[in-house]
Amino acid sequence: MDFTKEEIEKVNEAFETLKKKATKSRKKEDIERIDQAFDFAYKAHYPVRRKSGEPYIFHPIAVAEIIASEILLGTTSIITALLHDVVEDTEYTTEDIRQFFGDKVATMVDGLTKMSGVFDHRSSLQAENFRKMLLSMSDDVRVILIKLADRLHNMRTLESMTENKQLKIAGETLFLYAPLAHRLGLYQMKTELEDISFKYRHRDDYERISSKLIESNEKRTNFINKFSLPIAAKLTDMNYDFDISGRPKSVYSIWQKMQKKGVTFEQIYDLFAIRIIFTPIEGTGDEKEQCYKIYSMITDIYRPRPDRLRDWVNSPKANGYEALHSTVMGPNGKWVEVQIRSQRMNEIAERGFAAHWKYKGHHDQESELDKWLEKIRETIESPDADALQFLDDVKLNLYTAEIMVFTPKGDLKKLPLNSTALDFAYDIHTEVGNQALYAEINHKSMPLTTKLNSGDQVRIITSSKAQPKEEWMYQVATAKAKAAIRAYFNKIRNNVIEDGSQIYLNLLKKQNIKINEKLFMRLRDNLGVKTKNDLFYGLGKGTISITDIRKLLKRGGAPKWMRFWALKSDSNTDEQNQIAFDKKKILSISDEDIQSQFHIANCCNPIPGDSVIGYQDDEGIVHIHKSTCPQAVKLSSGFGDRIVKVKWTSRKAMAFLSNIRLEGLDQPGIVHSVTGIIAKELKANIRTIHFETLDGTFNGWIELFVYDTNDLNRLISNLKGIKGMSRVYRQHESN
Repeated sequence: MDFTKEEIEKVNEAFETLKKKATKSRKKEDIERIDQAFDFAYKAHYPVRRKSGEPYIFHPIAVAEIIASEILLGTTSIITALLHDVVEDTEYTTEDIRQFFGDKVATMVDGLTKMSGVFDHRSSLQAENFRKMLLSMSDDVRVILIKLADRLHNMRTLESMTENKQLKIAGETLFLYAPLAHRLGLYQMKTELEDISFKYRHRDDYERISSKLIESNEKRTNFINKFSLPIAAKLTDMNYDFDISGRPKSVYSIWQKMQKKGVTFEQIYDLFAIRIIFTPIEGTGDEKEQCYKIYSMITDIYRPRPDRLRDWVNSPKANGYEALHSTVMGPNGKWVEVQIRSQRMNEIAERGFAAHWKYKGHHDQESELDKWLEKIRETIESPDADALQFLDDVKLNLYTAEIMVFTPKGDLKKLPLNSTALDFAYDIHTEVGNQALYAEINHKSMPLTTKLNSGDQVRIITSSKAQPKEEWMYQVATAKAKAAIRAYFNKIRNNVIEDGSQIYLNLLKKQNIKINEKLFMRLRDNLGVKTKNDLFYGLGKGTISITDIRKLLKRGGAPKWMRFWALKSDSNTDEQNQIAFDKKKILSISDEDIQSQFHIANCCNPIPGDSVIGYQDDEGIVHIHKSTCPQAVKLSSGFGDRIVKVKWTSRKAMAFLSNIRLEGLDQPGIVHSVTGIIAKELKANIRTIHFETLDGTFNGWIELFVYDTNDLNRLISNLKGIKGMSRVYRQHESN
């Protein structure tokens, strides 16, 4: 449908607004090139409309505006943003873009263009597209900045999509794009992406917390003013040009803290942070000195909490973030977080690596970016990871919490929180990791699996006879270490497969049998293997014997009863497990369905009343996960087209396993009181109960069967009434 006159006018207005906000593109030749890109994109997309009904061209204009005004990139990036969907959605090719706009723009547009085609079951179109985009980013980081702007606008306009698409896009955003924005230092964008994703995944919780923030706004503002007044007076006396503001934490971060700590909104004390941004005064020391001077002044007014000083001035984060954070005791006995930044530090905090070119050379930011991009390249080039493993590895490279450790020579290494000595070994070199024997941490011999702390000095002792252990895969925190360990064992597996393949060929040769697909299918059905490599691996390892295969070949397969069972089983599997449903609608499930057609995910143990989503696997079975489950978020990122929104219908036909944790003062008969309430009042069946006591306190956990969240919440409420009980909450396996 053609655009109306009013729509054309609005398109032109939006484009003129973009040009006004493009403060880095004021030269005549820049404006002419942007005009040319707009005309090209307008004609290419005409007369296509978005799901909302508005002309599609509004989207590239909006993305270009985010690039120009929020990330503050220049002309080439604005042009690329205007053209970013042309190759993917129209008949124009990358070569057409190259002819009109040059090699750089064409390469960047190509990096933003999704791949087409069909991938095998181990792969995922979403993961492959992400891999391609990261590959382009490793050559030019602006590609990912434009993709983040594209994702931000799509999230801002997500309302027009179907609920299933909303879940898919929100899950993907929360799993990959928000951490990526954080890793690049785009904190404001990261926060907005998280909050919008949270809104569509948990709308009720989002609206509840948002309302409470609005309700408490006046009270919070009064407190901020009272807290800030004496600081502002001192800064004025010190002749600083400054700005003080109090920013509430994001809705998503508040919800995360509520989930992790099992507390209510009212019980969270650090709902906001005070931010002080100052212009350095020449002749009174460098920025670092002035940050500490202001910190010293604040601690003269308010008592600091020593364990909460975070110095990212002397040691900036890997994404370039610099600031001094402290927590001090404010009025009315409330702890308050204070963030101190210079104007330059604030610009980097707001725009991250997008601002690093402006301050090139300051604190070696560019080399930190290069180090991270090198880690991304290693992940991209790893041939061993399947789709979800690749997404996991990328996620590990987007870590935010870091520790700083030292080599024996005093060189600094930055690693993610919870890294072990093994991570350190693999960070030095793959062979150091593969041949690691033990570690010397602060001159003491320690196991390789010892977790490191900031400030540790680490030396790895190696031996040519040492070799990796399979359990190491679960004891390292970095993508590089995981990839190296996986590659080592894949190489061993491939050697075993090669040996098994030779055994198989020799066997067939002796039996005078030609290799054919039907023969393998017969062996597969009777030996319980899925692929030829599984068969060869079994032969190579000896878990499948030559005698077994000889018997099958001799009798032409399994006995008739076994062949009939396998045939019957195969035909029934598709019929029973392949659930037909409309992905645009919510799939209702009853307790009877759960027993026959669905699978309750063990990673998060959802129960009726929980917000849940479904994932349909290759066999057609729908696995039910809690919406909060990290595995569900990861599946949304890798296989969004298999995600379906589901809801419970009936809730009393069967009981579901759940976990609760308890904490309190150790008192005589406490366990008896707990089990009495569970058994008598709710008649709930206990599967496991465990209590530990220490210094007059206890903590415990209970696995029990309940019908739904109403039962569970009532039980928790009753347990809280026991004398000495300080805390009872549901154990969220996903946290």
